[in-house]
This record gives sequence, C-alpha cells and structure tokens, in this order.
Amino acid sequence: MYVADSRSSKAPVAPAETRPGRREAADGPGDGPGTVDGSTGDGRRTVARAAVPGTVVALGVVSLVTDVSSEMVSAVLPLYLLTGLGLSPLGFGLLDGIQNGFSAVVRLLGGHLADRRGRDGASRHKAVAAVGYGLSALCKPLLLLAHTVPLIGAVIAVDRTGKGLRTAPRDAMISLATEPAHRGRAFGVHRAMDTAGALLGPLTAFLVLRLAGGPMLADGGQQQGYHAVFAVSGCVAVLGVLVLLLFVPNRLDGAEPSSGAEPSSGAEPSSGAAASDARPRLRDGLALLRIPGLRRLTVCAVLLGLTTVSDSFLYLLVQRRLGLSVEYFPLLPLGTAGAFLLLAVPLGALADRIGRRRLFLAGHGVLLLAYGLLLSPLDGPAAVVCVLLLHGSFYAATDGVLAAAAADTVPAERRGAGLALVGTGQALARFACSLAFGALWSAVGGTTALTWSALALAGCVTGAAFVLRGPAAAPVAAPGESAPTTDDSEVPS
Repeated sequence: MYVADSRSSKAPVAPAETRPGRREAADGPGDGPGTVDGSTGDGRRTVARAAVPGTVVALGVVSLVTDVSSEMVSAVLPLYLLTGLGLSPLGFGLLDGIQNGFSAVVRLLGGHLADRRGRDGASRHKAVAAVGYGLSALCKPLLLLAHTVPLIGAVIAVDRTGKGLRTAPRDAMISLATEPAHRGRAFGVHRAMDTAGALLGPLTAFLVLRLAGGPMLADGGQQQGYHAVFAVSGCVAVLGVLVLLLFVPNRLDGAEPSSGAEPSSGAEPSSGAAASDARPRLRDGLALLRIPGLRRLTVCAVLLGLTTVSDSFLYLLVQRRLGLSVEYFPLLPLGTAGAFLLLAVPLGALADRIGRRRLFLAGHGVLLLAYGLLLSPLDGPAAVVCVLLLHGSFYAATDGVLAAAAADTVPAERRGAGLALVGTGQALARFACSLAFGALWSAVGGTTALTWSALALAGCVTGAAFVLRGPAAAPVAAPGESAPTTDDSEVPS
C-alpha cells in the first residue's frame, strides 16, 4: 500500500526486456502491491502481478470497507420497513426502486464530471469518486433521525446519489490502470474485495444487533438494535473515505490527454481526443451510443435488467418459503456474497479467455436456474443454500464482466461516461423491475410474480443473445498500452 500523491500509478511506457512470447509488463515504480517492475523476477510472475495494479487493490479496499457499511444497513432495512414500520410490498418496491433509480439518474453526471479535466490537464476521477463516497457516509447517521417512510426514502435517495456519482469514476480508474488483456481479472479482483465487504456487512449487523441487546423490530419491538447498526455503519463508511483519499493516486497515465493516438477500430474518435483541453459536454456522453459495441451492450443490459428481481425481494421470498426466524434474516445475503467472493476472480479470468459477452449471458442463465429452483417443489435448507449460491454465481459472472466488456469499446478519454451509460441503462431497468415486481407481489403474490419474472428473463436472455451476435470490437487501450485482439467470439444465437 502506498500514500497517494500526484504521481501516476503507471510508469511511462519504455522498452523493457521480456522473454520472447511473453507480454511486456507496463507497470513500473510507483505501483502498489500486486505489481512489479517488468525487469525483475520471473516473467510469468510479472505478468500475473501486472494484471492487478496497486490502484485496483487500493480501490478494492475502499469498496470492501464501504460495502461493509452499506450492507449492514441493507441487511436489516427490508425487515425494518416491512415488519417494524408496516410498509406494504408495493411501498417497499418503490423504495427499493429509488435505490436503483437515483443511482441511475446521477451516474451519467458522475461519469461526465470525472472525464472533465482540471487546469493541470488531469481527469477528476478520484475527486468525483470521493464526493460520492462522502455523500454515502453522511447518510448513514441520518437514518438515526429518520423514523418515517418519506424521510427514510429521502436518505436512501441521497445515499444512492453518492453511489451513482462514484461508480463510473471508480470503474474508469480500474480500467485505465489495467492493461486491456487483464481487465476481466482486474475487475474480478475488485469485485471480490467488494464482495468480501458484502459478506462481512450482514454478519457485522447481526453481531451488532445481538450486542445491542434489543429485540428485532417485530410486533412493536424496540429500535435500539437498529439504531446501533446505523451508527456503526456510519463510522465504517468514514473509514472508507479516508482510505480513498490516502491510498488512491490522483493521476493515472491512461487518463492523461492523448496526443495523436489512433482510435481503436471498435470506437469512433471523439472530439475530445483531438485537443487535450477540450471539455466534454454531457450530451457528448449520449453520443457514445453511436459506437456499435457500446450500443449493443447497453441494449442488452437494459433488457436483462428489466427481469432481474432485486436482492431484497429475493431474500424475502427465501425467508418466507423456509420460514426462517426474522432474527436470522440479515444472514441470508452471506450465501450470495460467499459465492460471489469465491468466483469473481476465476470467472473474471475466464471472461478474458472465452469472451466477456458470452459469460455475461451465461450468468443470466444461472440466475434463471436460481428462480427455477426457488419455484420448484424442493424445500429445506439445502434448496435455499443452492438458490443463494446460484445467485452469487450470477453476480460473479456479470457484474465486473459487464464493466470490463464496456471498457473495451470506449476511448480512454471518455471511459467514465461510457461506463456510466451502460450502468445507467441497467440501473433504470432494475428500477422499473422493482416497481413492477412489488406491484405484482401485492396483486398476485410473491410466487406468481417470480414465475412471471422467470419467464420474462428467459425471453430477454434469448433476445440479448440475438443482439450480441457478431464479433466484438477490439479492446480500446489507454495511451501507452498495447491493445491485444479480443477473444470475444460470436455469441451463438
């Protein structure tokens, strides 16, 4: 780990002695743990470490700490709202949709602001990300003061605004710090660290509730247990902001203004690439949809997001089917997080080999299996464990893989806006799905609503496979990087 300064996380590209047939390591002095100089050590070890630059590790730590804080709240919030405050499934669907909707609304803004350069010519990825993490940290203590649904909804909206601001700049920093051939693995490492926080968050919430000594908020129970969770969550969130400010570098070579670099065949040249001082406009981000590869990925993310039932609804279905005590509800996300943690890195590496778009579609097939198992006559703890493991496998095969695939299609100087476009489309689609699923649950019941969602997901997977047919564009490299040919072969129809 290192203290952040104005230096780049990557050394300027210079010829380095490498063994024939091995990829040259572009990382040099200034890298954090996980990278080594290309001139030292065994060549194979150099390539493996170069796949995970220090910037990725530092951002992974930030996400781990922040996710502990966020998941502490997420683990108890559904029960707090439905059981304690008497919110209906439709009302909860609205609040759950707000979490995705507000994040989507500001995600484009976050990507746009991050791509704008300051007076020193550097992009503002870290600054925008810091604002986003700071907003989310501020919201956790505010839950102590919010005791009505409208106030809680307002706090959630601000928290999700922070998430929307930080997501695209963070993913842009990961892609810019990593060679194109290793992006799947790098995003997998980051998502694994992020998921480690998701694994620890519910467990921490469970322990805090136990130590607080108050009963769960059921049948008019006391609130001190939940207040303790919200207070501890706020302290942890502040720690995540400090890690970002101290250990993530301010500048990345991939974010520097390009000078005459030829655009990849997979992306159209942007006006911002011609002059380093040109400031991108917000509508220029929407113009990135002219890039065929990015447009296809965005369409598929929207299609599949429309039929992806939110985690909270899935856990409520699992809890009611198994008849778990409300005391153990915060532990349900541990199954999903555990599978995600174990599979994120190997599936990210697999995506680099067999194709990121193909694995992305396969992940939604795994989610369809989880829905089918939850709807089947099978019952008991084993069935629920299998559902949670499939759910975690779905995230491992899609979350970071989608970001890596999108990064391949977007020029480095517009990386934040491009990733924000895909993420915004997916988040808005999931917002609509939360509203629709909550309304269906209220009208026909949770099991019937899940049945309709599973049928719709099967149709959308087929449609997405049709949209993604054809060869993928070559990965777009940051200035000074080599751009290897992609292995994303044609997606079978």
